[in-house]
Amino acid sequence: MRRSAPYITTLVLGLSTMTAAPLPATAQEGRMRDAPSLLDTLALWLEANFDLPRAARDPRLVTLPSSELVAMRYGVGASVAPDRVVALYEETTGTIYLSDGWTGHSPAELSILVHELVHHMQAMAGHRFACPAARERLAYRAQDAWLALFGEDLETAFNLDPAMLLVGTVCTH
Repeated sequence: MRRSAPYITTLVLGLSTMTAAPLPATAQEGRMRDAPSLLDTLALWLEANFDLPRAARDPRLVTLPSSELVAMRYGVGASVAPDRVVALYEETTGTIYLSDGWTGHSPAELSILVHELVHHMQAMAGHRFACPAARERLAYRAQDAWLALFGEDLETAFNLDPAMLLVGTVCTH
């Protein structure tokens, strides 16, 4: 029901202008406004749902081949399958690196950006963690919540079951 409300409002407004008097000249000369960017929209959703403060600046978005993401994450020559690293966040430069195959055309792909945007917002707010794995808890929680909006979850979209998530978000030393 909530999803159809904007469409109904638009439809009603559209019909009312067909029978109304012409708009005043000042309204006809109004300025076009840009829609909020995808990053703005996702950041607002994160701010509202996960108590993350808005970042003072947007992250840079860069796409790279998966093999380069693996090298950045695990080091050159690591024997990790390229599809195991789909994105990274580099705190020092405020850059989100996405696999060059990333398009953002599905809830699962957008959830990857949500996950990395959490890290950016955490970094810009100065959040500190006991270990790198601990900062992943909120990022995975937000990613899972985003997927739930579309009837998916981390397990169905990425084959990440609760046990794997627990291991990946606990400090081991």
